[in-house]
Amino acid sequence: MNWGTLIATVTGGFIAISGTVLADYLRGRHEEDRGVKARRRAVYIEFITATGVCHTRLRQIAQAPDAERDLDASTRAALSDAAIYELRERLFIDATTAVASAGQAMFEQLRNLQRVVAAGASQTSPAFHDAYHPYISTVWAYRVAVRKELENRSLSPAAFGWGEWDGKDRCPICQGLVTMGT
Repeated sequence: MNWGTLIATVTGGFIAISGTVLADYLRGRHEEDRGVKARRRAVYIEFITATGVCHTRLRQIAQAPDAERDLDASTRAALSDAAIYELRERLFIDATTAVASAGQAMFEQLRNLQRVVAAGASQTSPAFHDAYHPYISTVWAYRVAVRKELENRSLSPAAFGWGEWDGKDRCPICQGLVTMGT
């Protein structure tokens, strides 16, 4: 019996099997990573879309706060109808720490805007804008965090010709309040 041939055959078989197992493992891991990224992307988009729906409803309420029978109930319904709470939980489960943190900051500012509108602030009032602009700033911070994670690309207000994310410098109401001395 030629031991060299036997050892070479066993070694070759071991290398072939190891290579196949390793390739299968790497392919599975790559598919899993793609699945995680796809799931994260989906929840990131769903969360910002839901906050946008809620924000739009709060602005509608603030256009005519006197038209609502119960401002508090209407503004709370804006949050629940948009499924913010459920999506925030999904965000906490699937998101990276940076995106979850940015999402929580955005949620807190949205809740602040909700409380201001529930208190009767109209869309043109200083109270509304004191809550609105910080919210808009956190929306952009969330977008920046998501973009950095998913695409490793940054984004700045200057890309749009803006000075700041919060929009105060472009807000006709805030600019009017500043020039009127309010």
